[in-house]
Amino acid sequence: MPVGTGSLSYVVGPLVAVVVVALLVLFTRWAFGGGGERRPPSPADDGLLVRVATLTRRDSALALRAVLSDAGIRSTVRSPAAHRAEVLVFPEDAPRASALAASFTGRA
Repeated sequence: MPVGTGSLSYVVGPLVAVVVVALLVLFTRWAFGGGGERRPPSPADDGLLVRVATLTRRDSALALRAVLSDAGIRSTVRSPAAHRAEVLVFPEDAPRASALAASFTGRA
């Protein structure tokens, strides 16, 4: 039986689709929303890492990172501000890394 042009099916179909999509959006916001304000980590929060050196040039920090890598110490460089670079290592490597950083001249 053909559907007439004045039928409600032209309105009900899209209306059901919009309601389903709206319910899916609300469900995903509820499921993945986190339930509150998320605060970015503070600059002083190094997580699991320990800061062993703060240098004024990123190039110098990368050179120190290369020295630490040659000694078998895993490290990373963070630049929290202009003209400031910090070298971070894991706590178990901190004593050795601090000793190497103290003898590092920054010229590579």
